[in-house]
Amino acid sequence: MAQATGTDYYEILGVPRDADEAAIKSAYRKQAMKYHPDRNPGDKQAEAKFKEAAEAYSVLSDPDKRRRYDTYGAAGLGGVAGGPQGFDPAAFADFQDILGDFFGFGDVFGRRRSGPRRGSDLRYDLELTLPEAAYGTETTLRIPRMESCATCHGSGAAAGTKPTSCPNCGGSGQVTFQQGFFTVARTCGRCRGQGRVIAQPCKDCRGEGQVQAERTLQIKIPAGVDNGSQLRISGEGEGGTRGGPSGDLYVVVRVQEHPFFRRDGQSLHCEIPIAFTQAALGATLEVPTLDGEKAKVEIPAGSQPGDTVRVKGHGVPHLGQRGKGDLHVSLRIVVPTHLSAEQKKLVEQLAKTLPIPQTSEADRERSILDRLKDWLG
Repeated sequence: MAQATGTDYYEILGVPRDADEAAIKSAYRKQAMKYHPDRNPGDKQAEAKFKEAAEAYSVLSDPDKRRRYDTYGAAGLGGVAGGPQGFDPAAFADFQDILGDFFGFGDVFGRRRSGPRRGSDLRYDLELTLPEAAYGTETTLRIPRMESCATCHGSGAAAGTKPTSCPNCGGSGQVTFQQGFFTVARTCGRCRGQGRVIAQPCKDCRGEGQVQAERTLQIKIPAGVDNGSQLRISGEGEGGTRGGPSGDLYVVVRVQEHPFFRRDGQSLHCEIPIAFTQAALGATLEVPTLDGEKAKVEIPAGSQPGDTVRVKGHGVPHLGQRGKGDLHVSLRIVVPTHLSAEQKKLVEQLAKTLPIPQTSEADRERSILDRLKDWLG
């Protein structure tokens, strides 16, 4: 399990490992508000928990960092999780936004929020069959997302007009007021923090600058992906606002169960039935492989139920590398339930020549005690 300063990042925020972006942000908001130094003056333990929560959020809110953390633990972050004391300034900037959302302040630290903003990242859960995941495939995705309005080019204003600076806040998107010893900036109520007002909104986007659209993408899935694998497609998330860049699209793979094969990393496992004569004498059999071909399997003489035979190179390709894993074939020995008179006679003749398996002395003693208990009731 991945660890952070001795503790699991997911445990710090109190979220499951499959928590989505909204759940992670909500959990961080609660932790940050609870342990913020302004609420706990002089409390070193609260300050440490506040920094710990910020460090956890800085990793789990970043899809790339989270993927590396889930795969390799804290070692996979390469020192990018936090700052000098494990505290990420980016997470602190996110905390400013969280305070704004929580209290209704446009920016409690005086940052302007009316400039270009990057679009949100999107997630798409893609279900694949085991052969598709193993050998790769091409697929078409239809992604609903917000895009810049083509009519007003994202300005939100009707043709022939343009937004004007908000007279209430002077274009800053904020109005300041005194609260005790603090000067706090609150979101401007007239322009909603945008720093501008639109007298004649665009009819297509109603002044928002964005419209709901569906994007069709043709993507290639590389061979060897597994459950939880993520593919990042840059710039295919939601469109930015005020000229900001688009977010990214993260395709998360889910692999269906296969009726015959079970996957474990790059290895495949299956079970085949064999006759007891084949187990006793040995045999050469053909077994199906995931790619639809046949592979020869040598069954050693004297094989026992549950024994496994390895077939090299018939597993799953290594993701981004050459070579494949192996196929492991488990043997299930089938004892016939109906014998003809001639077959029964032959088996009886064989039985007379075979030794009867003996139990150990300890097993025999336990068997006698069990019979004695049954007799005594």
